[in-house]
Amino acid sequence: MYKITILITASLLLLFSCDGQTKKQMSAQQYTNSLIKETSPYLLQHAHNPVNWHAWNDESLALAKKENKLIIISIGYAACHWCHVMEHESFEDTIVAKVMNNSFISIKVDREERPDVDQVYMSAVQLMTGSGGWPLNVIALPDGRPIWGGTYLRKKDWINALNQLAKLYKESPKKAEGYAANLTNGINQNSLVPLNNSKKDFNKIELDKAVSEWQKSLDFKFGGRQGAPKFPIPNNFIFLMQYVSSNNNSKLLDYVNTSLTKMAYGGIYDQIGGGFSRYATDSKWHIPHFEKMLYDNGQMLSLYSEAYAATKNELYKNVVFETASFLERELLDKSGAFYSSLDADSKNADEELKEGAFYSWTKTELKTLIKSDFDLFADYYNINNYGKWEENNYVLIRDKSDSEIAKSHKISKKKLNEKVKQWQKLLLEKREKRSRPRLDDKSLTSWNALTLKGYITAYKVFDDNHFLEIAEKNAHFILTKMLKPDGGLFRNYKNGKSNIDGYLEDYANVASAFIDLYQVTLDQKWLQLAKQLTDYSFDHFFDENSQMFYFTSNTSPSLVSKKIETDDNVIPSSNATTALNLFKLYHYYSNSKYLDVAIQMLHNVKDRSITYGAGASNWLILYSNYLEKYYEIAIVGPKADVFTQAFNKIYLPNTLIAASKTDSDLPLLESRFSENQTRIYICVDGACKRPVSTVDEALKLLNFKK
Repeated sequence: MYKITILITASLLLLFSCDGQTKKQMSAQQYTNSLIKETSPYLLQHAHNPVNWHAWNDESLALAKKENKLIIISIGYAACHWCHVMEHESFEDTIVAKVMNNSFISIKVDREERPDVDQVYMSAVQLMTGSGGWPLNVIALPDGRPIWGGTYLRKKDWINALNQLAKLYKESPKKAEGYAANLTNGINQNSLVPLNNSKKDFNKIELDKAVSEWQKSLDFKFGGRQGAPKFPIPNNFIFLMQYVSSNNNSKLLDYVNTSLTKMAYGGIYDQIGGGFSRYATDSKWHIPHFEKMLYDNGQMLSLYSEAYAATKNELYKNVVFETASFLERELLDKSGAFYSSLDADSKNADEELKEGAFYSWTKTELKTLIKSDFDLFADYYNINNYGKWEENNYVLIRDKSDSEIAKSHKISKKKLNEKVKQWQKLLLEKREKRSRPRLDDKSLTSWNALTLKGYITAYKVFDDNHFLEIAEKNAHFILTKMLKPDGGLFRNYKNGKSNIDGYLEDYANVASAFIDLYQVTLDQKWLQLAKQLTDYSFDHFFDENSQMFYFTSNTSPSLVSKKIETDDNVIPSSNATTALNLFKLYHYYSNSKYLDVAIQMLHNVKDRSITYGAGASNWLILYSNYLEKYYEIAIVGPKADVFTQAFNKIYLPNTLIAASKTDSDLPLLESRFSENQTRIYICVDGACKRPVSTVDEALKLLNFKK
């Protein structure tokens, strides 16, 4: 159920008949759908359904209790294909709407705005069915405790389920109460992360074993995980690169490069306009569901920038610059904020909504456009059985390097690269004339922070001021629009307004990005803000009993369960990111509480999470940082910025930079400033070697090998 596609607005779908109901007949009936007052593009598309939809809020929940009705909680998001299929089949149907309106209070939830609600009810469905996905449809008691749930259901099955559940609640309410009690207890048990009081023991044998177990699920031929679908999980590769850098494991190094190359060659990567789709449906990264998400592309900037720093592979550099171009062309607002996503579907030549219509090509089209270069183009992008998709459409995919193509066609690499750029420009201009995918124009704090971090990493590696300009503008947006007067964060920004209390992932990712921003600008303001957000998290998210952080703050309305999120997914674990932030802030501020909590958090999850490497890569990064020497590079003096730039271009995991062109009160820099000389101190846990005055000398102290 992880298939994604285009927004299909309710107003468009009402043009069509639905089980014999014409638009006129449907509009003649009266409904009390309240979603028209919302700002979420996903909720607004349901605003004209005949279902009496409500948003998730205190008033809607109070109404369910007042009328003693079961609640339908239907959760999805703007790019979700099966959400829209179910909307068209069921939620736009007046017969279905009558069943829903008579016996239930129906609540629509945008999971991107309200991941807290999604987490709770996803846990319920996974406990009931063993799997989950979207649309997520849950039936709950008037107090919000779930009794039944599933994902996409056909119209007939949906009606049958609703009728049976309504009958159950009317005739056997105690039985429904029993279901709710058992299920809620299961959710709460599943949410617990107990305090690990055993002796803390972190060792290389355990780390190596976790990686060894992880390797069993890796696809060494095409990259990523074995089988399909394939999701590009950037934090997996970021950890593996770090692991390889300190362990002589050529097999894993080849795997990482294979993965990054195959993803960059694949149809999951937009060969014409740059940027990655959310996932591929096949094992060779060819056919995506075509939706492009901000959080993926922001993280891909970080991944491919770091990979270029480590390998100097020009392919990785091209991916960074092309992905940044996509982000700025398609998702960047003039305020500096990034929008959330582009949908998969758009209108084809027959004015029909079709998945991938914007991105796919027929051979006839390509021959007409490319003309005399078509044979070369067809070999480069596989306009053949390897690249064919469906209905005579092709999704561009590569399987040969530029060197191989140039050699086989007896052309220089320089000339080939010129032709590729010409093809990209030509096809992009042609594509821009097509019906465009719809845009989800809300801006989410954590997703922007992940993208901010991506731009910072790109600036570090490529020393291109354009990346820094975008980063600083985005950081200013977060600072001025998403930061509350009390030091908290908003989650969502739309139509000039910020709303919804931030979640732990917002605080964790913004703090992480601000730490990185300090390391390139040397403006201590960003480091101080990261510390303030982390301290705010202690005040409002921290659980003293488990020494972990809840996903929701103590000021947020209570749900039926409070979740502690520990697993990495397409967005990194909020607790793992927080622990990494605490580890770094300890090194900056010498606050032992930060380190103690970070290591206790790691100790809490290592037995249950670290054994599953793909879902614990950020915990494994922390494990590596703690286990091995973690270097502090302290740079003080008038050339601190120049030296910082030199270090930033080099792949140096297990390090952080503290630098200042003036005197600083940071423990690593305090009392070390000299107006006449710039000194570099290489330290481990505050203990520093003698200062040196060149980057090369410092690299020797870091045991850096080119």
